[in-house]
Amino acid sequence: MADRYGTDVLAGDWNVPKRGRAVEAPADHGLVVEEVTSDWCGEIVAVDRDLHTVTLEDRRRKRRTFPLGPGFLLEGRPVILVAPVRQKAPAKPTRTASGSIAVHDAKARVARASRIFVEGRHDAELVEKVWGDDLRIEGVVVEYLGGVDDLADHLVGFKPGPQRRVGVLVDHLVKGSKESRIAEAIRRGPHGKDVAILGHPFVDIWQAVKPDRLGLREWPTIPRSIEWKKGICQHLGWPHRDQADIARAWQHILSKVRSYDDLEPALLGRVEELIDFVTA
Repeated sequence: MADRYGTDVLAGDWNVPKRGRAVEAPADHGLVVEEVTSDWCGEIVAVDRDLHTVTLEDRRRKRRTFPLGPGFLLEGRPVILVAPVRQKAPAKPTRTASGSIAVHDAKARVARASRIFVEGRHDAELVEKVWGDDLRIEGVVVEYLGGVDDLADHLVGFKPGPQRRVGVLVDHLVKGSKESRIAEAIRRGPHGKDVAILGHPFVDIWQAVKPDRLGLREWPTIPRSIEWKKGICQHLGWPHRDQADIARAWQHILSKVRSYDDLEPALLGRVEELIDFVTA
């Protein structure tokens, strides 16, 4: 005989609300939700994990705070607001800016007696940015001289020796230059065996930064009658009236350096050699 009453009316999911069942949703900042009991609609501007609350701001910039949980609509559908998942801390880098294996949480070593001298502040800042982590682990201090002309006098005061080695990084160390003559005289002097003077061919440390990092095909050629850094700034259309302008130009250049890959190989090898010399 046919079933006069059909199937069981209580069978199946007959109690589903018209808008569907509520699902969990993270209370991310910026979401616009409606609290159903008060009809308050607003953007999520704060979540307090300890108090388990969410704060909504309406279009008039008024705010109200509600308990996290059920009772909200998101795009017309019921949701259960939960605190958003905390983002994991970014993974620590495995390499330093110089390309060495990173040693995390290592304390800086007590400074060695040995030193690395560079010609100017810009040289020191570039070496610190790329090799700073390595130098702190090795306990090597970098000092700037303000120019290579007085290097011999600095060495007399420093008194280099087997346990007080000095590495010197010199700009424009090319054959026949003033810098090369100073370096040769020191090598022949009483401190020669405990001093390593190495250099790069660039007029200034600025040129050690690869030009394409600044959107250049190559560094401009500046006539000798013009101060090189001011000439560079003038050529590139940067302010160059005083030392403050030059300092700002350098900070812009330095900001483009993130690792050894942004520097010319002619500088990289020399710095690595100096570090090896003073730490041997």
